Amino acid sequence: MYFYEGRGLLLLMLLAALQIATEGRGTLPLCRPGFSEDVYVAVVPESAEKGQPLFNVKFVNCGRGGLVRFECSNPFDFRIEADGVVYALRPLTLSTLPTVPLVIVARDETNQQQWQTQVRLTPPVGQDQQAQDIQAPPARSQGLQEIWFPSRQTDSSSIGQLKRMKRDWVIPPINVPENSRGEFPQDLVRIRSDNDKNRSLRYSVTGPGADQPPTGIFIIHPISGELSVMKPLDREHISNFHLRAHAVDLNGNQVESPIDIVINVIDMNDNRPEFIHQIWNGSVPEGSKPGTFVMTVTSVDKDDPKTANGMLRYKIGSQNPESPTSNMFTINNKTGDIITVAAGLDREKVPQYTLIIQATDMEGNPMYGLSNTATAVIRVTDINDNPPEFTAEMFFGEVPENRVNVIVANLTVTDKDQPNTLAWKAVYKITGGDPTGRFSVPTDPTTNEGLVTVVKPIDYEISRTYMLTVVAVNEVSLARGIHSPRQSTATVSIRVIDVNESPYFDPNPKLIKLEEGMLAESTLTTFTAQDPDRFMQQSIRYTRLSDPANWLRIDANTGRITTIAVLDRESPYVKDNMYSATFLASDNGAPPASGTGTLQISLLDINDNAPHVYPQETEMCKKPEPNGINITALDGDLNPNAGPFAFELANRPSDVRRNWTITRLSGDYAQLNLKIGFLESGIYEIPIIITDSGNLPMSNTSYLRVKVCQCDHNGDCTDQQHIIAAGLGTGAIIAILLCIIILLILVLLFVVWMKRRDKERQAKQLLIDPEDDVRDNILKYDEEGGGEEDQDYDLSQLQQPDTIEPDTIKPVGIRRMDERPLHPEPQYPIRSAAPHPGDIGDFINEGLKAADNDPTAPPYDSLLVFDYEGSGSTAGSLSSLNSSSSGGDQDYDYLNDWGPRFRKLADMYGGSDD
Repeated sequence: MYFYEGRGLLLLMLLAALQIATEGRGTLPLCRPGFSEDVYVAVVPESAEKGQPLFNVKFVNCGRGGLVRFECSNPFDFRIEADGVVYALRPLTLSTLPTVPLVIVARDETNQQQWQTQVRLTPPVGQDQQAQDIQAPPARSQGLQEIWFPSRQTDSSSIGQLKRMKRDWVIPPINVPENSRGEFPQDLVRIRSDNDKNRSLRYSVTGPGADQPPTGIFIIHPISGELSVMKPLDREHISNFHLRAHAVDLNGNQVESPIDIVINVIDMNDNRPEFIHQIWNGSVPEGSKPGTFVMTVTSVDKDDPKTANGMLRYKIGSQNPESPTSNMFTINNKTGDIITVAAGLDREKVPQYTLIIQATDMEGNPMYGLSNTATAVIRVTDINDNPPEFTAEMFFGEVPENRVNVIVANLTVTDKDQPNTLAWKAVYKITGGDPTGRFSVPTDPTTNEGLVTVVKPIDYEISRTYMLTVVAVNEVSLARGIHSPRQSTATVSIRVIDVNESPYFDPNPKLIKLEEGMLAESTLTTFTAQDPDRFMQQSIRYTRLSDPANWLRIDANTGRITTIAVLDRESPYVKDNMYSATFLASDNGAPPASGTGTLQISLLDINDNAPHVYPQETEMCKKPEPNGINITALDGDLNPNAGPFAFELANRPSDVRRNWTITRLSGDYAQLNLKIGFLESGIYEIPIIITDSGNLPMSNTSYLRVKVCQCDHNGDCTDQQHIIAAGLGTGAIIAILLCIIILLILVLLFVVWMKRRDKERQAKQLLIDPEDDVRDNILKYDEEGGGEEDQDYDLSQLQQPDTIEPDTIKPVGIRRMDERPLHPEPQYPIRSAAPHPGDIGDFINEGLKAADNDPTAPPYDSLLVFDYEGSGSTAGSLSSLNSSSSGGDQDYDYLNDWGPRFRKLADMYGGSDD
């Protein structure tokens, strides 16, 4: 038996004694949830069907109920229920059984606590076969360490004859060196139990390295209990293994409680130091004192840092360049801190150092330790130890007067410090020669030059040259102990060039105050300009540049300003009683220069505007309730030349004062009232005399247009009294108009439809066969062209000539469309009524004579276009009746067949000349 020494052993012994004492008093131990066994051995049948129960595991839940959930490491082949029974999820045979133990996990869903057990699946075997498979334990290895399971003892003095088991022994760890080259398997220890003396036991180990990944590293002989390692170990991969040893009988029943075995892998020096970076970059300011920290390099060793295998030491292998000495730096051999050990770091001479750093394990033992190297690059940073120096003592420049933002001269300097750093960038300051601050010297960010710039206008007449003193410094102060040399100061000579300057008015603008109404050709003031060029003999001429109202004139030589029109304060060109005009002054220099000046005239108001009534138009009902109209007056003048106003009615016309009265309400308002209670609708112009309050008051007769009309119930004037009386509104009127328009459209459509139907019927008549034409019937034709209508006859006269009314005669001017409208209408004699209805021949003869004597009638016996009258007509044309212009032998006997009314015609035209 093995024990740990020290306080841990004493504590364990005290806890064991406390437990024994508690059990001796008969107190039951507390319930601890978990599986009943750490490893189960389950015998499964040679073949199992899907859903067949295989085995069960027992879990002590200590009253947790259904809060514990089971999971299986092989969910594809097995399923475990809440009662611990494991079922097959697919048909299984001995060949398909998994070779690794089945892991079952119980997890508390409340606090996520979990427990784990293993199940080894074995096929069924007979007792005889099982006995044959049990071999005699091999011969024990000589000198092999043995680990015994704690023995079980019975305390006869305990209450209730409860069995008391000794507390588990603390097994010391087993040390195995890594990278062993010995023969494998290599025996480590032998696991023994006191119970193997009277019965056969089987030993096994579980845990990472045995039955858990990485598997196959450790094995145990099931009979002899010898624990062996199967391959070399690597401490850098796994530094220790925690295994559990089990002892069961041939039936798989646990005989001993599992014991923990810890296997430590002993480190060997098999790894070189490795730098985190192969190239390390650091910096140190130039001029640093010895002992200044530069940087830290770090290397790691995978070996055990608690042993010499992982203890590293650093040193500097080489330095490049070796200037000013070969030992400018040193390194702390344990921490890797690099510091300076010598003075003389100068960036302008050596800007960078390269060190080779070596790290060695075994505490730096060069004989047994392993080494590795890295490169440290140390950059010497710049400090301001070199002031800027001008390249010349004197600089020159020139500038025209009155020019600003002009670069006069470029100042160049040199600086040995690192370019584009604060220690290199120059700042220029003017220390003398510019008391008024007319120059500045900004720095060019690219070239580091000083740009002498004019920032205020320079007047040649005041100063013709400037001598500036400029000092150049850096943006950061010089390092301690460094002073500015004489070359950091320079002189700048600037010559001013005279130019022709513009004349200027003084004061500008010039303000004068005048009363309005000043007459034309009045002198206002003299507005002159000054020429700043005192050394040039030049003359100035004046012109008007801006005069919106065209009121002013300026003398070209003297600058005297006179008026050319009356000044009116009420002009739209006057804003806030102020009128502005601009004038131009030009000299005769080369080139000419000019300047402008503004004259502001403040116009004082006079009473030059008469008031007028406002509003000029208003409305009033026939019976106004109330019958008053409030009016006021508008005056273009200002107080006191405006209100208060006096209102009165004019004397003429006389009905004004008879029908109206005016009452003053206040200084600016009055009320016009109607004396009578009713006034006819119309527009009335009422003359009102309004007088202002000026020093010389002005009066004006202003006409107020009053529209008197009928009003609705709201008092609004309206011109649609009858419509309103009828109760029709605007919407009703619009609806009536829409109905009328729709009705007219329907009538028009009906007329068009009737016309189209008549044409269709006529077209059908044209298709009648001539053989079916019945001459005894009266046919209705349309316009027949050169028939009776050539003589403007009414065919109804052929039936009853006595019934002709004079009013039915065609009025003068109504003619056929084919007549010539160029000549006046002939006046035909009025024919008397026929003596009897049968005297139709005389009637027609008179018509023929009138037609023959008409010079405007066309030759109707010529070819004319008539409407279609049917083919094969024997009637011929009526235009072929006997007249002085037509002749021919016509046969009119067929008229006898048309009835008694046409027989007379047959006798008249079918007979002889008698």
